[in-house]
Amino acid sequence: MKLPNFLPSRRKPLLGLDITTSSIKLIELSESGGEYRVEAFAAEPTPHNAVNDKAIVDANAVGEAIRRAVKRSGVSTKDCAVAISGDNAITKSIPMPANLAGNDLEQQVELQADQYIPFPMEEVSFDFEVLGPSERDPDVQDILLVATRTENVEQRVAAVNAAGLVARLVDVEAFALENACKLMSYQMPDGGVDHTIAVIDFGASTTTFSVLRDMHVIYTRDFPFGGQQLTEEIMRTYGLSMEDAGRAKKEGGLPSNYQPELLEPFIDDMSQQVSRSLQFYLASGSNRTQPEQILICGGCANIPGVSDVIGSRVGIPAEKGDPLGKMRISTKAKSLGVHRDATALLVACGLALRSFDDNAKY
Repeated sequence: MKLPNFLPSRRKPLLGLDITTSSIKLIELSESGGEYRVEAFAAEPTPHNAVNDKAIVDANAVGEAIRRAVKRSGVSTKDCAVAISGDNAITKSIPMPANLAGNDLEQQVELQADQYIPFPMEEVSFDFEVLGPSERDPDVQDILLVATRTENVEQRVAAVNAAGLVARLVDVEAFALENACKLMSYQMPDGGVDHTIAVIDFGASTTTFSVLRDMHVIYTRDFPFGGQQLTEEIMRTYGLSMEDAGRAKKEGGLPSNYQPELLEPFIDDMSQQVSRSLQFYLASGSNRTQPEQILICGGCANIPGVSDVIGSRVGIPAEKGDPLGKMRISTKAKSLGVHRDATALLVACGLALRSFDDNAKY
């Protein structure tokens, strides 16, 4: 089964829809003269236990939450892009004869795919992209093969359909994140060109650490850590519900001992996670070089001063990443707090940017 793939013949809006264990984020972008504008945005809490470890276990409940986000955002388009987690994707660069193209190339990739995919092909969805000529052999082209179990695709398609939308494209979170990083190039030295930059996206329960070289991801790692751990500490310490603890974490009003007893130890944990991720990255290959900058993203990036603390602890300049920093914002999106959620919109933005990719794949 081929992954849903949207090949636009015109600049048709494509909603970026990021579905996580804690929230559902939806964004629509437009482009004019090389500049982007946020046309619509909404975020909704994910229903309790509807998403478990990035697997959708209740498509109807997730669909209803998506429907609420669509209604709040005011979008009219039904087409969207969603993503599967990197843990659920198999990516492999494979060699193919350079003279193959079109249907011949597709048939050859399909014939050889089972050599690289450790599941029965009838249980797999896959697609591929031509990377270009091989550096080692001019008669060979490198092909990026991307595959996942079909059930991972079907979960997301079912949730999207339950909301009355159509999943035109299924991406991989790591690719969506790489796509979105160009929106933060204004924060990077020389726009990221010929530089090594680390981007760490702190989610609610999962964090993604990526390293870019020349604006391309060369390393990525997901691990179980996120802002939900702080929320649960607030719940236990102050006897609050999950909802009230999450609201207090964002809006304030907690007792005076919150910062020294809960927040500062959590920031210490964040710093340790960054340090550990850097160690894993440096040990992953003989030619690894220390990143020159770290961009802190995700909801936890909004903790006051956290970037400075992490930067000082790991010895690398760090700052809060903001993919919306150079965008214009519609009045409606602004009123719905898109700036407040900006640091957590990397994947959603990366998906929405597929609207402008004439060679959209996956």
